[in-house]
Amino acid sequence: MKDGHDVSPIRRRTSSPFPGRSAAPSARRRTDSFLSGRRLRRGRGAEIFAGLAVKTILLSGGMLLFCQAAARCQEAVIPLWEGKIPNSRPLPEGRKPGEKDIPSISVYLPSRSQNTRRAVVICPGGGYGGLAFEKEGTDIAKWLNSRGAAGIVLKYRLPDPRTSILPWKTPLLDVQRAIRLVRADAGKWGIDPGKVGVMGFSAGGHLASTAATHFDMGIEDSKDPVERWSCRPDFVILGYPVITMEKGVTHMGSRRRLLGGNPPSELVERFSNEKQVTEETPPAFLFLAADDRAVPPENSLRFFRALAAHGVPAELHIYPYGGHGFGLAVGRGHLQSWTQALALWLQWLDRPAGPRKRKGPRTNRKGRK
Repeated sequence: MKDGHDVSPIRRRTSSPFPGRSAAPSARRRTDSFLSGRRLRRGRGAEIFAGLAVKTILLSGGMLLFCQAAARCQEAVIPLWEGKIPNSRPLPEGRKPGEKDIPSISVYLPSRSQNTRRAVVICPGGGYGGLAFEKEGTDIAKWLNSRGAAGIVLKYRLPDPRTSILPWKTPLLDVQRAIRLVRADAGKWGIDPGKVGVMGFSAGGHLASTAATHFDMGIEDSKDPVERWSCRPDFVILGYPVITMEKGVTHMGSRRRLLGGNPPSELVERFSNEKQVTEETPPAFLFLAADDRAVPPENSLRFFRALAAHGVPAELHIYPYGGHGFGLAVGRGHLQSWTQALALWLQWLDRPAGPRKRKGPRTNRKGRK
């Protein structure tokens, strides 16, 4: 296929537990679940032990970190796309698509008693050359579950010119699709489609900030009902993120993998997300360490200043130590308090007045006025 490869061989080989959707190869082992009568894959982080008491891990500050209960702490793996995957090159003759070729979301839901109806699409980091799927993905999803939010871990495609027609376009397509898909399935998962945010770490933070500054309110004439939903996140959470693509400030490895060795100035400008902030950019929460030598703190500072200049509510936490890639920072003293600050910020978003006064009609729920 000129515009993408077909995943139908996998569909024929593995039947889908989700009506109208194909199953990823990794989703073969499944277990009965609460989730709308569907069958879900037993995930590594989804501790299922019926009849056992809730197991918790408490931080030194007394904050609940994980909630591994028999109720809803389970994982569903869902491919993002049906049939042709956009912007993908045809596979070499004789090669069938594997797990790395098929982007997906892993869904972690909170217990019904804790559910705040909020969902967060999580983009793990990895310099656009890999994914820190556990440290900056599943661990974060389980923490979100403990705070009553659904954690949706995104396995996005990497910007590889061997597998993508336009490498810089591929990760953005995947995160936009993930946001739309969560809204499309919100009713089945107990999620409010108007409370769907995006979160990212390091290069995943660049992808999350790209989703927050490059979006549409839904493609109304699309034949795919999922594409009719808005891909604008309702809020954005960024951990030690790459923001700009400008030399001297960006993470050069992430820039090179996303844009190439000698990108045109138009692409550098387009993916320097501090320059793409508008009044419609969603509220943001940023956290990082002052001694980060991999991604200069100036990335976050530029984004924060741009948000402030456009009147977008933003909260910035810079810790004196931590370096880069600290994840939940369990057992690292004051640094681990970023999760507590985030929990309070998420509660602030739910205040009666709303995150902020918006100009014009709200269109997030269905991409229509």
